[in-house]
Amino acid sequence: MSKLLSMREAIADLVPDGCSVAMGLQMEQMIPFAAGHEIIRQKKRNLTLIGPISDILFDQLIGAGCVEQVIAAWVGNVMMGSAYNFRRAVEQDGMKVFNMTNFTIALALQAGAMGVPFLPTKTALGSDTAKGNHFFYQIFSPFAPTESLWAVRALNPDVTIVHVQRADSEGNAHCWGNFGVMLEGVRAAKRVIVVAEEIVDPEVIASDANRTVIPGFLVNAVVECPYGAHPSPVQGYYNRDNDFFREYHEQTKTKTGSDAWLDRWVYGVPDHEAYSDQLGADRVEALGVKQHAYAAQADFGY
Repeated sequence: MSKLLSMREAIADLVPDGCSVAMGLQMEQMIPFAAGHEIIRQKKRNLTLIGPISDILFDQLIGAGCVEQVIAAWVGNVMMGSAYNFRRAVEQDGMKVFNMTNFTIALALQAGAMGVPFLPTKTALGSDTAKGNHFFYQIFSPFAPTESLWAVRALNPDVTIVHVQRADSEGNAHCWGNFGVMLEGVRAAKRVIVVAEEIVDPEVIASDANRTVIPGFLVNAVVECPYGAHPSPVQGYYNRDNDFFREYHEQTKTKTGSDAWLDRWVYGVPDHEAYSDQLGADRVEALGVKQHAYAAQADFGY
């Protein structure tokens, strides 16, 4: 059964106000910016954002007033440093932030995927990460009663949104490159939206079953959106737009500047196709793959 939807339909149907959304799970690549921009256009409110090293997409959602709280290891502009909307929201408006590490985000999502209430760990012992943080609870091992551990509370996002290279219409998805905590985030989620650079025939997906890292039965909606991760990179499709990150950093230092940026790049365009048109064909072409690096052919025959 086809699960193909437009981006507008997928966000409207699967991302209600007040829900928790896991995004940017593949670290610095394949960040689902197009999906985040549609969330902003639809004026979703009171969201909880979940992610590891969460780049400027979180900052944009915060600047648009979509976010109530954040559960993350880091929020900022990886290339440039501070994320100004995030800083304003925390320092001036008191937005709640649950401070995690990349590894404890992974553990929390893995626990959610496994259906257990927590996973034990030694990580973050001796740090302030757990201070005032209900995602951590001190426990002692039954096998070594004097050994202190953290129990990291499970996370089950209401919806996880991921960007991949290709998928079929039923949601079976191929992805390669850095997964980050994408697989844990997909398996832990109550609903999943897969955004793909291209939709391909099921035979293409079936031809390389080991690369099918997201099975269709976990997916609620599939959206075809070329360049939907811009300005982050998608391996095999386009490079990181470093200039765009620099421009965002300079243009969002004030609330007025951030509002103007959102007016131009999100509210001022009806969809991601118009966003890509605004980037311009020359800029898009310049980000294309310059040197291909193909994997060796795999033979699945007997």
